[in-house]
Amino acid sequence: PAPTIKPLGRLLDSFTDAGMQLPLATRGEPQSLSGPADLAFYRIVQESLTNATKHAPGSDVRLDIDWSNAEATLTITNSDATAVSRGLVSQGTGHGLIGMRERAAAAGGTVSAGPTGEGGYRVTATLPVLNAPATGPAESAAAMRDPHRSDKAVTS
Repeated sequence: PAPTIKPLGRLLDSFTDAGMQLPLATRGEPQSLSGPADLAFYRIVQESLTNATKHAPGSDVRLDIDWSNAEATLTITNSDATAVSRGLVSQGTGHGLIGMRERAAAAGGTVSAGPTGEGGYRVTATLPVLNAPATGPAESAAAMRDPHRSDKAVTS
């Protein structure tokens, strides 16, 4: 069976058991996710933590999960690798980030990733929750009339 966020604690434990300091902050009430969003949530956390281990060994890593009635936002941030481990930092192919973006998009979400101003790296994923409030009819009609609106553009 595909992993879901239910065993997320076991995934996080596997990284902390390997020596990663991994504070977790959760805000809001957890919401239900669709099957694809649930799998994307798990895989994005897994890939982000794996990337931090691989590309910035010894860095501090933090996981923040923000829940709202419309979406779940995951933010995985690592600090700059320690001076001792900088020589071990490997260059990646970018396939993991591409996979995260594709998985999130397939679930109706987004992923952004890039360096922080302090020398670390941050991955932010936003995934829709089930039963999110629907867009009002007037707003939907306006978006359909003007597909170039940046806030709620509808494309075909």
